[in-house]
Parts: sequence; structure tokens; C-alpha cells
Amino acid sequence: MSLTLLILPNLIFNLNVNLNTLLISVIVNTIIIAPVLWLAGRGIVGREKAKFTDAIFIVLIGTVIGTFLGAYFTSINFSGLLASIIQLILWLLLVKHFFDCGWLKALAISILAVIIFIIIAMILVGIGLGIMLFIL
Repeated sequence: MSLTLLILPNLIFNLNVNLNTLLISVIVNTIIIAPVLWLAGRGIVGREKAKFTDAIFIVLIGTVIGTFLGAYFTSINFSGLLASIIQLILWLLLVKHFFDCGWLKALAISILAVIIFIIIAMILVGIGLGIMLFIL
């Protein structure tokens, strides 16, 4: 008696994930998203529940799993909108788990993180434009 794996017919998984790109994505996302997520988490759930290391783990796990889910959904010609919703739920689940909060607080943390990121980006763009105008 031999063990065989159950493989669905005509189902080919071609997960084209470039590991160099994944590593760069993890590093950049950790540097950019983790501090913003941490600040938003501290603002919503407090400093006892929102640790910086938790924000780093959220970004690491979310980026890696999100990359593989995106490659999987692309390989099976899955709807882009539905794939995005599944990835959003994944990120909310990670925030909920690591910051020890409910679904609504996880959503509030995520929305606040996006707002903080936009404000920081606008400030950096303003500084960059100011430097460019000063030099020219």
C-alpha cells in the first residue's frame, strides 16, 4: 500500500515569486509601515497592547503571506477585487491578533495608519519641494 497525494486535475500552481523582490519588499515595508502602524496602534489601543515589535511582526507576516496570496490568486485567474478583500481581511486579522483588539479597533488602527502615512508623505513632499525651490 502506497501513499498518494490527492491532486486536483488540471490545477497548476505557478507561484512566480522573486525572492529578491520579496526580501526588498519586506525590508522597505518594515521601515515605512511598521512605525506608522505602531503609532496608530498606540493611539487606539494604548502602549500596553501596541508594541513596536508587534508592528514589525504584522508587517513581516502580512507582506510575506500577502505576496504569496497575490501570486496564488494571479495563477488561478482569481478576481482582483476579491483577492484584495481577502488580503485586507488578512491584514486586519494580523492587527487584531498582535494588538489584542477587536475587528472595529483593527479597522480603526488601519485607517488611522493610512491617514498618518499620508500626512507624513505630504510633509516630506513639502520639504522636498521647498529644498528644490531654494536650490533653483
